[in-house]
Amino acid sequence: MVVKCKSFGLFGVESYPIDVEASITRGTGAFDIVGLPDASVKESKDRVRTAFKNCGFEFPVSRITVNLAPADTKKEGPIYDLPIYMALIKATGNLTADYSDCAFLGELSLSGEVRPINGVLAMTITAKENNVKRLFVPADNAIEGAVVDGIEVYPVKSVYQLFQHFRGIELIKPAVPIKSQADDFDDIPDFSQVKGQYEVKRALEIAAAGGHNVLLIGPPGSGKSMLAKRMPGILPDMTFEEVIETTKIHSIAGTLPKGASLIHTRPFRSPHHTASYVAMSGGGGGNAPVKPGEVTLANNGVLFLDELPEFGRKTIEVLRQPVEDGVVTVSRVNGKYTYPCNFMLIGAMNPCPCGFFNHPTRKCMCSEKKIHRYINRVSGPLIDRFDIHIEVPPVDYDELTDKKGEEPSAKIKKRVNAARERQVERFKNSTTTCNARISDSEFEKYCAIDDESTELLKSAFETMGLSARAYNRILKVARTIADLDGSDEIKLPHVAEAIQYRSLDRKYWNKM
Repeated sequence: MVVKCKSFGLFGVESYPIDVEASITRGTGAFDIVGLPDASVKESKDRVRTAFKNCGFEFPVSRITVNLAPADTKKEGPIYDLPIYMALIKATGNLTADYSDCAFLGELSLSGEVRPINGVLAMTITAKENNVKRLFVPADNAIEGAVVDGIEVYPVKSVYQLFQHFRGIELIKPAVPIKSQADDFDDIPDFSQVKGQYEVKRALEIAAAGGHNVLLIGPPGSGKSMLAKRMPGILPDMTFEEVIETTKIHSIAGTLPKGASLIHTRPFRSPHHTASYVAMSGGGGGNAPVKPGEVTLANNGVLFLDELPEFGRKTIEVLRQPVEDGVVTVSRVNGKYTYPCNFMLIGAMNPCPCGFFNHPTRKCMCSEKKIHRYINRVSGPLIDRFDIHIEVPPVDYDELTDKKGEEPSAKIKKRVNAARERQVERFKNSTTTCNARISDSEFEKYCAIDDESTELLKSAFETMGLSARAYNRILKVARTIADLDGSDEIKLPHVAEAIQYRSLDRKYWNKM
Protein backbone atom coordinates (compact mmCIF):
# COMPACT_ATOMS: atom_id res chain seq x y z
CA MET A 1 0.00 0.00 0.00
CA VAL A 2 1.21 3.50 -0.85
CA VAL A 3 0.35 6.36 1.49
CA LYS A 4 0.50 9.95 0.27
CA CYS A 5 1.13 13.03 2.35
CA LYS A 6 1.35 16.63 1.12
CA SER A 7 4.24 18.97 1.78
CA PHE A 8 6.04 21.86 0.07
CA GLY A 9 9.53 22.78 -1.07
CA LEU A 10 11.44 25.98 -1.76
CA PHE A 11 13.08 27.15 -4.97
CA GLY A 12 14.56 30.62 -4.63
CA VAL A 13 11.85 32.78 -3.03
CA GLU A 14 9.05 30.64 -4.42
CA SER A 15 7.47 27.44 -3.12
CA TYR A 16 6.08 24.41 -4.91
CA PRO A 17 3.97 21.39 -3.84
CA ILE A 18 5.56 18.04 -3.04
CA ASP A 19 3.87 14.67 -2.62
CA VAL A 20 5.52 12.47 0.00
CA GLU A 21 4.76 8.85 -0.94
CA ALA A 22 5.57 6.02 1.47
CA SER A 23 5.51 2.31 0.69
CA ILE A 24 6.19 -0.59 3.07
CA THR A 25 6.80 -3.96 1.41
CA ARG A 26 8.24 -7.33 2.33
CA GLY A 27 11.98 -7.51 2.44
CA THR A 28 15.01 -6.79 4.55
CA GLY A 29 15.05 -3.80 6.88
CA ALA A 30 15.95 -1.11 4.32
CA PHE A 31 14.86 2.53 4.36
CA ASP A 32 15.38 4.50 1.13
CA ILE A 33 14.44 8.08 0.27
CA VAL A 34 14.29 8.85 -3.45
CA GLY A 35 13.26 11.90 -5.47
CA LEU A 36 16.56 13.79 -5.74
CA PRO A 37 17.13 14.41 -2.01
CA ASP A 38 20.22 16.22 -0.72
CA ALA A 39 22.28 14.98 2.24
CA SER A 40 20.08 16.61 4.88
CA VAL A 41 16.95 15.02 3.36
CA LYS A 42 18.62 11.60 3.28
CA GLU A 43 19.40 11.98 6.99
CA SER A 44 15.66 12.25 7.64
CA LYS A 45 15.41 8.46 7.79
CA ASP A 46 17.60 8.36 10.90
CA ARG A 47 15.67 11.15 12.63
CA VAL A 48 12.31 9.63 11.70
CA ARG A 49 13.31 6.11 12.78
CA THR A 50 14.60 7.27 16.17
CA ALA A 51 11.60 9.57 16.76
CA PHE A 52 9.32 6.64 15.91
CA LYS A 53 10.87 4.47 18.61
CA ASN A 54 11.16 7.22 21.23
CA CYS A 55 7.46 8.01 20.87
CA GLY A 56 6.49 4.44 21.71
CA PHE A 57 5.85 3.05 18.22
CA GLU A 58 7.48 -0.03 16.75
CA PHE A 59 9.42 0.79 13.59
CA PRO A 60 8.68 -1.73 10.83
CA VAL A 61 11.45 -4.20 9.94
CA SER A 62 10.52 -4.17 6.25
CA ARG A 63 11.57 -2.54 3.03
CA ILE A 64 10.54 1.13 3.25
CA THR A 65 10.64 3.43 0.24
CA VAL A 66 9.80 7.13 0.46
CA ASN A 67 9.45 9.09 -2.77
CA LEU A 68 9.46 12.89 -2.90
CA ALA A 69 7.63 13.92 -6.08
CA PRO A 70 8.29 15.58 -8.47
CA ALA A 71 11.45 13.51 -8.67
CA ASP A 72 13.29 15.84 -11.07
CA THR A 73 13.55 18.74 -8.57
CA LYS A 74 16.26 18.71 -5.92
CA LYS A 75 14.91 18.60 -2.35
CA GLU A 76 16.88 20.45 0.32
CA GLY A 77 16.75 20.77 4.08
CA PRO A 78 15.14 18.86 6.95
CA ILE A 79 11.62 20.21 6.34
CA TYR A 80 10.36 16.79 5.11
CA ASP A 81 10.91 14.97 8.44
CA LEU A 82 7.34 15.57 9.64
CA PRO A 83 5.52 14.62 6.41
CA ILE A 84 7.68 11.46 6.09
CA TYR A 85 6.83 10.56 9.68
CA MET A 86 3.11 11.12 9.14
CA ALA A 87 3.11 9.06 5.94
CA LEU A 88 4.88 6.17 7.68
CA ILE A 89 2.72 6.23 10.80
CA LYS A 90 -0.33 5.85 8.57
CA ALA A 91 1.32 3.20 6.39
CA THR A 92 2.06 1.12 9.52
CA GLY A 93 -1.59 1.25 10.57
CA ASN A 94 -0.99 3.27 13.73
CA LEU A 95 -3.24 6.04 12.41
CA THR A 96 -6.23 5.91 10.05
CA ALA A 97 -7.12 9.63 9.84
CA ASP A 98 -7.79 11.35 6.51
CA TYR A 99 -4.87 13.61 5.44
CA SER A 100 -6.29 14.61 2.05
CA ASP A 101 -6.82 18.29 2.92
CA CYS A 102 -3.70 18.56 5.10
CA ALA A 103 -0.03 19.34 4.55
CA PHE A 104 2.93 18.98 6.92
CA LEU A 105 6.21 20.85 7.40
CA GLY A 106 8.86 20.48 10.05
CA GLU A 107 12.16 19.09 11.26
CA LEU A 108 12.16 16.37 13.92
CA SER A 109 14.41 15.92 16.92
CA LEU A 110 15.32 12.41 18.02
CA SER A 111 12.75 12.66 20.82
CA GLY A 112 9.95 13.60 18.41
CA GLU A 113 9.88 17.34 19.05
CA VAL A 114 9.14 19.49 15.98
CA ARG A 115 11.82 22.11 15.37
CA PRO A 116 11.39 25.41 13.48
CA ILE A 117 12.27 25.71 9.80
CA ASN A 118 12.77 28.48 7.24
CA GLY A 119 10.35 29.65 4.57
CA VAL A 120 7.02 28.87 6.26
CA LEU A 121 5.28 32.01 4.96
CA ALA A 122 6.13 31.26 1.32
CA MET A 123 4.99 27.64 1.71
CA THR A 124 1.77 28.68 3.46
CA ILE A 125 0.88 30.96 0.55
CA THR A 126 1.50 28.10 -1.90
CA ALA A 127 -0.50 25.72 0.29
CA LYS A 128 -3.50 28.03 0.11
CA GLU A 129 -3.13 28.31 -3.67
CA ASN A 130 -3.18 24.49 -3.86
CA ASN A 131 -6.42 24.21 -1.86
CA VAL A 132 -4.83 22.86 1.30
CA LYS A 133 -7.23 23.53 4.18
CA ARG A 134 -5.03 22.60 7.15
CA LEU A 135 -1.29 23.13 7.42
CA PHE A 136 0.68 21.66 10.33
CA VAL A 137 3.93 23.51 11.05
CA PRO A 138 6.41 23.84 13.94
CA ALA A 139 4.93 25.80 16.84
CA ASP A 140 7.63 28.48 16.55
CA ASN A 141 6.61 29.16 12.92
CA ALA A 142 2.84 29.16 13.37
CA ILE A 143 2.28 32.91 13.78
CA GLU A 144 4.33 33.45 10.61
CA GLY A 145 1.98 31.27 8.54
CA ALA A 146 -1.18 32.40 10.31
CA VAL A 147 -1.12 35.79 8.56
CA VAL A 148 -2.33 34.09 5.36
CA ASP A 149 -6.12 34.17 5.12
CA GLY A 150 -8.11 31.19 3.90
CA ILE A 151 -6.04 28.41 5.51
CA GLU A 152 -5.81 27.05 9.05
CA VAL A 153 -2.26 26.84 10.41
CA TYR A 154 -1.72 24.49 13.35
CA PRO A 155 1.26 24.86 15.72
CA VAL A 156 2.87 21.46 16.41
CA LYS A 157 5.25 20.97 19.32
CA SER A 158 5.78 17.21 18.94
CA VAL A 159 4.71 14.28 16.80
CA TYR A 160 3.01 12.74 19.85
CA GLN A 161 0.84 15.87 20.15
CA LEU A 162 0.00 15.57 16.43
CA PHE A 163 -0.86 11.87 16.90
CA GLN A 164 -3.22 12.79 19.76
CA HIS A 165 -4.84 15.44 17.55
CA PHE A 166 -5.65 13.03 14.71
CA ARG A 167 -6.92 10.46 17.20
CA GLY A 168 -9.31 13.12 18.49
CA ILE A 169 -7.95 12.86 22.03
CA GLU A 170 -6.53 16.36 22.40
CA LEU A 171 -7.15 18.74 19.51
CA ILE A 172 -4.61 21.40 18.49
CA LYS A 173 -6.12 24.85 18.07
CA PRO A 174 -5.25 26.81 14.89
CA ALA A 175 -2.83 29.70 15.35
CA VAL A 176 -4.42 33.13 15.59
CA PRO A 177 -2.79 35.82 13.43
CA ILE A 178 -1.22 38.68 15.33
CA LYS A 179 -2.88 41.97 14.47
CA SER A 180 -0.57 44.22 12.47
CA GLN A 181 0.73 47.08 14.51
CA ALA A 182 2.42 50.34 13.56
CA ASP A 183 6.19 50.18 13.49
CA ASP A 184 8.09 51.15 16.58
CA PHE A 185 10.90 53.46 15.53
CA ASP A 186 12.23 54.00 19.07
CA ASP A 187 15.32 51.93 18.35
CA ILE A 188 16.12 53.71 15.04
CA PRO A 189 18.49 56.70 15.31
CA ASP A 190 16.81 60.03 14.59
CA PHE A 191 17.86 62.82 12.24
CA SER A 192 17.36 65.29 15.09
CA GLN A 193 20.61 63.93 16.54
CA VAL A 194 22.60 65.14 13.50
CA LYS A 195 23.96 68.67 13.78
CA GLY A 196 24.15 70.73 10.61
CA GLN A 197 24.57 68.93 7.25
CA TYR A 198 21.37 70.51 5.90
CA GLU A 199 22.28 69.96 2.24
CA VAL A 200 23.00 66.29 2.88
CA LYS A 201 19.75 65.85 4.80
CA ARG A 202 17.90 67.40 1.91
CA ALA A 203 19.56 64.99 -0.54
CA LEU A 204 18.67 61.99 1.63
CA GLU A 205 15.07 63.20 1.89
CA ILE A 206 14.86 63.32 -1.90
CA ALA A 207 16.42 59.87 -2.11
CA ALA A 208 13.92 58.42 0.37
CA ALA A 209 10.97 60.01 -1.43
CA GLY A 210 11.90 58.65 -4.85
CA GLY A 211 13.87 55.50 -4.03
CA HIS A 212 17.10 56.94 -5.47
CA ASN A 213 20.63 55.63 -4.97
CA VAL A 214 22.99 57.97 -3.08
CA LEU A 215 26.77 58.32 -2.92
CA LEU A 216 28.22 60.18 0.07
CA ILE A 217 31.80 61.46 -0.19
CA GLY A 218 33.55 63.20 2.67
CA PRO A 219 36.40 63.11 5.20
CA PRO A 220 36.44 60.82 8.24
CA GLY A 221 34.12 61.96 11.02
CA SER A 222 31.91 64.13 8.85
CA GLY A 223 28.85 61.99 9.59
CA LYS A 224 28.40 59.82 6.48
CA SER A 225 27.62 56.61 8.37
CA MET A 226 25.63 58.49 11.00
CA LEU A 227 23.36 59.97 8.33
CA ALA A 228 22.94 56.73 6.39
CA LYS A 229 21.94 54.75 9.51
CA ARG A 230 19.08 57.18 10.10
CA MET A 231 17.49 56.48 6.72
CA PRO A 232 15.03 53.80 7.98
CA GLY A 233 13.34 56.47 10.08
CA ILE A 234 12.35 58.54 7.03
CA LEU A 235 11.64 55.85 4.45
CA PRO A 236 8.01 55.68 3.30
CA ASP A 237 5.63 53.16 4.83
CA MET A 238 5.57 49.78 3.09
CA THR A 239 2.54 48.58 1.19
CA PHE A 240 0.99 45.25 2.22
CA GLU A 241 2.47 43.60 -0.87
CA GLU A 242 5.94 44.85 0.09
CA VAL A 243 5.43 43.60 3.66
CA ILE A 244 4.57 40.09 2.45
CA GLU A 245 7.44 39.99 -0.05
CA THR A 246 9.97 41.23 2.51
CA THR A 247 8.78 38.77 5.15
CA LYS A 248 8.93 35.87 2.66
CA ILE A 249 12.56 36.65 1.83
CA HIS A 250 13.68 36.88 5.45
CA SER A 251 11.69 33.78 6.35
CA ILE A 252 13.47 31.78 3.63
CA ALA A 253 16.85 33.22 4.59
CA GLY A 254 16.29 32.43 8.27
CA THR A 255 16.69 36.06 9.33
CA LEU A 256 13.10 36.65 10.44
CA PRO A 257 13.17 37.89 14.06
CA LYS A 258 11.93 35.31 16.55
CA GLY A 259 8.26 35.78 17.36
CA ALA A 260 7.65 38.07 14.37
CA SER A 261 4.77 37.42 11.99
CA LEU A 262 5.41 40.19 9.47
CA ILE A 263 8.18 42.71 8.85
CA HIS A 264 6.76 46.24 8.66
CA THR A 265 10.03 48.19 8.82
CA ARG A 266 12.04 48.53 5.61
CA PRO A 267 15.26 46.48 5.82
CA PHE A 268 18.59 48.20 6.36
CA ARG A 269 21.54 45.99 5.40
CA SER A 270 25.12 47.08 6.04
CA PRO A 271 27.55 44.27 5.09
CA HIS A 272 31.21 44.52 6.08
CA HIS A 273 33.65 45.38 3.31
CA THR A 274 35.17 41.87 3.54
CA ALA A 275 31.91 40.37 2.20
CA SER A 276 32.38 38.14 -0.85
CA TYR A 277 30.58 38.58 -4.16
CA VAL A 278 28.55 35.41 -3.40
CA ALA A 279 27.44 36.88 -0.06
CA MET A 280 26.43 40.04 -1.93
CA SER A 281 24.55 38.50 -4.87
CA GLY A 282 23.41 35.22 -3.31
CA GLY A 283 24.24 31.59 -3.93
CA GLY A 284 26.21 28.94 -2.07
CA GLY A 285 29.48 27.11 -2.45
CA GLY A 286 29.69 23.49 -3.59
CA ASN A 287 26.59 21.49 -2.68
CA ALA A 288 25.40 24.07 -0.14
CA PRO A 289 21.81 25.30 -0.58
CA VAL A 290 21.39 28.48 -2.60
CA LYS A 291 20.54 31.38 -0.28
CA PRO A 292 19.52 35.01 -0.89
CA GLY A 293 22.39 37.50 -0.77
CA GLU A 294 22.63 40.97 0.73
CA VAL A 295 21.03 42.58 -2.34
CA THR A 296 17.91 40.44 -1.80
CA LEU A 297 17.84 40.83 1.98
CA ALA A 298 17.80 44.60 1.31
CA ASN A 299 14.78 44.28 -1.02
CA ASN A 300 12.27 47.11 -0.41
CA GLY A 301 14.83 48.76 1.85
CA VAL A 302 18.40 50.06 1.94
CA LEU A 303 21.75 48.45 1.13
CA PHE A 304 24.43 50.58 2.78
CA LEU A 305 28.04 50.06 1.72
CA ASP A 306 30.31 51.94 4.09
CA GLU A 307 33.94 52.48 2.99
CA LEU A 308 32.91 51.65 -0.57
CA PRO A 309 36.44 51.48 -2.11
CA GLU A 310 37.48 48.91 0.50
CA PHE A 311 35.07 46.33 -0.92
CA GLY A 312 36.55 43.82 -3.36
CA ARG A 313 36.23 44.92 -6.97
CA LYS A 314 34.23 41.83 -7.89
CA THR A 315 31.94 42.30 -4.89
CA ILE A 316 30.84 45.81 -5.79
CA GLU A 317 30.81 45.30 -9.55
CA VAL A 318 28.27 42.49 -9.08
CA LEU A 319 25.83 45.24 -8.03
CA ARG A 320 25.64 46.81 -11.48
CA GLN A 321 22.99 44.52 -12.96
CA PRO A 322 20.80 44.17 -9.82
CA VAL A 323 20.72 47.98 -9.36
CA GLU A 324 19.39 48.37 -12.90
CA ASP A 325 17.01 45.41 -13.13
CA GLY A 326 15.69 45.00 -9.59
CA VAL A 327 16.28 41.23 -9.78
CA VAL A 328 19.34 39.00 -9.54
CA THR A 329 19.64 35.56 -11.14
CA VAL A 330 21.96 33.01 -9.56
CA SER A 331 22.80 30.17 -11.96
CA ARG A 332 23.78 26.79 -10.55
CA VAL A 333 23.99 23.27 -11.97
CA ASN A 334 20.60 22.33 -10.51
CA GLY A 335 18.80 25.43 -11.79
CA LYS A 336 18.50 29.20 -11.98
CA TYR A 337 17.33 31.05 -8.91
CA THR A 338 15.82 34.50 -9.43
CA TYR A 339 15.56 36.77 -6.40
CA PRO A 340 13.99 40.26 -6.15
CA CYS A 341 16.40 43.04 -5.18
CA ASN A 342 14.56 46.32 -5.50
CA PHE A 343 16.66 48.28 -3.01
CA MET A 344 18.05 51.77 -2.47
CA LEU A 345 21.85 51.74 -2.64
CA ILE A 346 23.74 54.12 -0.36
CA GLY A 347 27.51 54.22 -0.65
CA ALA A 348 29.89 56.14 1.60
CA MET A 349 33.55 56.77 0.95
CA ASN A 350 36.50 59.00 1.75
CA PRO A 351 37.96 61.07 -1.11
CA CYS A 352 41.44 59.53 -0.67
CA PRO A 353 43.30 56.97 1.51
CA CYS A 354 44.01 59.48 4.31
CA GLY A 355 40.57 61.00 3.88
CA PHE A 356 41.50 64.68 3.66
CA PHE A 357 41.69 65.38 -0.06
CA ASN A 358 39.85 68.71 -0.68
CA HIS A 359 39.46 69.22 3.09
CA PRO A 360 39.02 72.94 3.96
CA THR A 361 41.51 72.95 6.87
CA ARG A 362 43.54 69.74 6.91
CA LYS A 363 46.27 68.82 4.46
CA CYS A 364 46.05 65.67 2.41
CA MET A 365 49.13 63.45 2.76
CA CYS A 366 48.41 61.30 -0.31
CA SER A 367 50.18 61.52 -3.65
CA GLU A 368 48.16 62.04 -6.82
CA LYS A 369 48.92 58.45 -7.80
CA LYS A 370 47.54 57.10 -4.51
CA ILE A 371 44.43 59.25 -4.78
CA HIS A 372 43.87 58.16 -8.36
CA ARG A 373 44.28 54.46 -7.47
CA TYR A 374 41.99 54.76 -4.45
CA ILE A 375 39.20 56.62 -6.26
CA ASN A 376 39.28 54.21 -9.19
CA ARG A 377 38.62 51.21 -6.99
CA VAL A 378 35.02 52.23 -7.67
CA SER A 379 34.41 52.07 -11.41
CA GLY A 380 32.81 54.80 -13.48
CA PRO A 381 29.87 52.58 -14.56
CA LEU A 382 28.98 51.91 -10.93
CA ILE A 383 29.30 55.61 -10.01
CA ASP A 384 26.98 56.37 -12.91
CA ARG A 385 24.29 54.24 -11.23
CA PHE A 386 24.09 56.54 -8.23
CA ASP A 387 21.28 59.04 -8.86
CA ILE A 388 22.52 61.50 -6.23
CA HIS A 389 26.12 62.42 -5.42
CA ILE A 390 26.58 64.57 -2.35
CA GLU A 391 29.66 65.84 -0.58
CA VAL A 392 29.55 65.59 3.21
CA PRO A 393 31.71 68.42 4.60
CA PRO A 394 33.18 68.42 8.12
CA VAL A 395 30.92 70.00 10.73
CA ASP A 396 32.41 73.14 12.28
CA TYR A 397 32.50 73.77 16.03
CA ASP A 398 29.67 76.33 16.07
CA GLU A 399 27.25 73.92 14.37
CA LEU A 400 28.33 71.06 16.59
CA THR A 401 27.66 73.00 19.79
CA ASP A 402 24.51 74.77 18.60
CA LYS A 403 21.70 74.14 21.10
CA LYS A 404 18.82 74.69 18.71
CA GLY A 405 16.80 71.59 17.91
CA GLU A 406 17.24 69.81 14.57
CA GLU A 407 14.33 68.56 12.48
CA PRO A 408 13.22 65.08 13.64
CA SER A 409 12.85 62.08 11.37
CA ALA A 410 9.08 61.95 11.92
CA LYS A 411 8.64 65.37 10.31
CA ILE A 412 10.80 64.45 7.32
CA LYS A 413 8.94 61.15 6.97
CA LYS A 414 5.61 62.98 6.60
CA ARG A 415 6.93 64.86 3.57
CA VAL A 416 8.41 61.65 2.16
CA ASN A 417 5.12 59.78 2.58
CA ALA A 418 3.21 62.63 0.88
CA ALA A 419 5.60 62.54 -2.10
CA ARG A 420 5.41 58.75 -2.32
CA GLU A 421 1.60 58.87 -2.25
CA ARG A 422 1.72 61.10 -5.33
CA GLN A 423 3.86 58.46 -7.03
CA VAL A 424 1.52 55.63 -6.02
CA GLU A 425 -1.37 57.53 -7.59
CA ARG A 426 0.70 58.30 -10.70
CA PHE A 427 1.75 54.69 -11.25
CA LYS A 428 -1.46 52.98 -10.11
CA ASN A 429 -1.98 51.41 -13.54
CA SER A 430 1.60 50.16 -13.97
CA THR A 431 4.16 48.01 -12.15
CA THR A 432 6.37 51.00 -11.34
CA THR A 433 6.69 51.58 -7.59
CA CYS A 434 8.61 54.87 -7.36
CA ASN A 435 10.29 57.53 -9.50
CA ALA A 436 13.66 55.77 -9.47
CA ARG A 437 11.99 52.79 -11.19
CA ILE A 438 10.28 54.71 -14.00
CA SER A 439 10.57 52.51 -17.08
CA ASP A 440 11.85 53.64 -20.47
CA SER A 441 8.34 53.49 -21.90
CA GLU A 442 7.02 55.81 -19.17
CA PHE A 443 9.98 58.18 -19.09
CA GLU A 444 8.83 60.75 -21.66
CA LYS A 445 5.33 60.83 -20.18
CA TYR A 446 6.31 61.46 -16.57
CA CYS A 447 9.62 63.32 -16.95
CA ALA A 448 8.68 65.94 -19.54
CA ILE A 449 10.24 69.39 -19.04
CA ASP A 450 9.72 72.84 -20.56
CA ASP A 451 12.06 74.60 -23.02
CA GLU A 452 13.89 76.60 -20.36
CA SER A 453 14.68 73.48 -18.35
CA THR A 454 15.73 71.71 -21.55
CA GLU A 455 18.30 74.40 -22.31
CA LEU A 456 19.73 74.19 -18.80
CA LEU A 457 19.97 70.42 -18.98
CA LYS A 458 21.57 70.57 -22.43
CA SER A 459 24.22 72.95 -21.15
CA ALA A 460 24.94 70.70 -18.16
CA PHE A 461 25.05 67.62 -20.39
CA GLU A 462 27.69 69.16 -22.65
CA THR A 463 29.86 70.83 -20.00
CA MET A 464 29.81 67.92 -17.52
CA GLY A 465 30.12 65.16 -20.11
CA LEU A 466 27.09 63.29 -18.77
CA SER A 467 26.04 59.87 -20.03
CA ALA A 468 22.56 58.96 -21.27
CA ARG A 469 21.99 57.13 -17.98
CA ALA A 470 22.96 60.25 -16.01
CA TYR A 471 20.54 62.32 -18.12
CA ASN A 472 17.67 59.97 -17.26
CA ARG A 473 18.58 59.89 -13.59
CA ILE A 474 18.72 63.69 -13.35
CA LEU A 475 15.17 63.94 -14.68
CA LYS A 476 13.94 61.18 -12.35
CA VAL A 477 15.43 63.03 -9.38
CA ALA A 478 13.86 66.25 -10.66
CA ARG A 479 10.52 64.41 -10.80
CA THR A 480 10.92 63.51 -7.11
CA ILE A 481 11.89 67.07 -6.16
CA ALA A 482 8.73 68.27 -7.91
CA ASP A 483 6.69 65.72 -5.93
CA LEU A 484 8.16 66.98 -2.67
CA ASP A 485 7.26 70.49 -3.83
CA GLY A 486 3.68 69.37 -4.54
CA SER A 487 4.04 70.14 -8.24
CA ASP A 488 2.60 68.07 -11.10
CA GLU A 489 5.10 69.63 -13.49
CA ILE A 490 8.89 69.53 -13.40
CA LYS A 491 10.05 73.14 -13.29
CA LEU A 492 13.40 74.89 -13.78
CA PRO A 493 14.35 74.97 -10.04
CA HIS A 494 13.67 71.24 -9.79
CA VAL A 495 15.97 70.47 -12.71
CA ALA A 496 18.64 72.85 -11.41
CA GLU A 497 18.69 71.16 -8.01
CA ALA A 498 18.82 67.71 -9.60
CA ILE A 499 21.81 68.71 -11.76
CA GLN A 500 23.86 69.78 -8.75
CA TYR A 501 23.60 66.22 -7.41
CA ARG A 502 25.55 64.88 -10.42
CA SER A 503 28.80 66.81 -10.11
CA LEU A 504 31.04 64.79 -7.78
CA ASP A 505 31.86 62.01 -10.23
CA ARG A 506 33.33 64.71 -12.53
CA LYS A 507 35.05 66.45 -9.61
CA TYR A 508 36.81 63.36 -8.28
CA TRP A 509 36.91 60.73 -11.04
CA ASN A 510 38.06 63.19 -13.70
CA LYS A 511 40.38 65.06 -11.36
CA MET A 512 43.49 63.12 -12.30
